[in-house]
Amino acid sequence: MKTAIQLEVTFDQVLSLVKRLPKKDKIRLTKELEKDIIDTKLTKLLKSFKTEDLYLSDIESEVESVRQEIYEKQNG
Repeated sequence: MKTAIQLEVTFDQVLSLVKRLPKKDKIRLTKELEKDIIDTKLTKLLKSFKTEDLYLSDIESEVESVRQEIYEKQNG
């Protein structure tokens, strides 16, 4: 049987513990935190692009519109 222990730790307590870590472990911790931040930012970015309102016909229509504008600019 396993027993889970729950501790409430303040930021300052965590910081104090981190400061006592060897340099190698601090670097490892930094890399893990960076991965976490990058994953969070990437997930947020991907969610911002995700949409169910975009259809191929809409994309094709917009492409054709832009092509027409470019053609008109080039041929006066």
